[in-house]
Amino acid sequence: MRLHTHTWGEGDRVALLIHGIMADHRTWRRVGPELAARGLRVIAVDLRGHGASGQGPYGPGDFADDLVETLPVGAEVAIGHSLGAMALALAVERLAPRRAVYCDPAWHLPGPEAGAEESERPARLAAAKTLSREEIAALNPRWEEVDVDLEVASLAVWDEATAYGIAPAFGADLRPAGPVVPSLVTTADPSPMVPPADVAELRARGFEVRAVEGAGHTAHRDDFGAFMAALEGWV
Repeated sequence: MRLHTHTWGEGDRVALLIHGIMADHRTWRRVGPELAARGLRVIAVDLRGHGASGQGPYGPGDFADDLVETLPVGAEVAIGHSLGAMALALAVERLAPRRAVYCDPAWHLPGPEAGAEESERPARLAAAKTLSREEIAALNPRWEEVDVDLEVASLAVWDEATAYGIAPAFGADLRPAGPVVPSLVTTADPSPMVPPADVAELRARGFEVRAVEGAGHTAHRDDFGAFMAALEGWV
């Protein structure tokens, strides 16, 4: 699938931005212009089922294949968040960026709780479709008002079936065996996605890992300054 994209800046040096589940390119509203100000042409996608891109079917491989279909090969840097990091890791060899950044990657999602149905965690994720503005603000107390408004808009066009499409990832170990290109993993502090044991293992596999101190899962919205500082030397 050819994905909808949004571009900031111009020129031959390219940065790629890949959002997480429920969001779309608008989640990068500050990151995109900042990278463009550093001389990069920044291309942000809407994954299938998100934003202005088409819908279904959904699966980790589908998301990755769409990136290869849509984005240029050989970017300066590719940055993926959560589901976007999962998809980027599956596409990175084909996209061949010079560097990759995986932000709180969804590589090791917990499986169903004891006695629960396999669909329990995907169903809980899909239920976020109905979150009110007040609930979004309460869940993300460090977000600016504009980010809360953008999340409301993103949820309105999000196909919650994506949550069920990635159901096989829950309980699976999708951590890459090693970095295909020089790779940074940024994590929340603490991270719901990358526990301390995973940090140690990823470092052992050759990834650089940096925590964005005090930030939650969507660090680039929680603390933009700290997030950009964590990318020092990589963008």
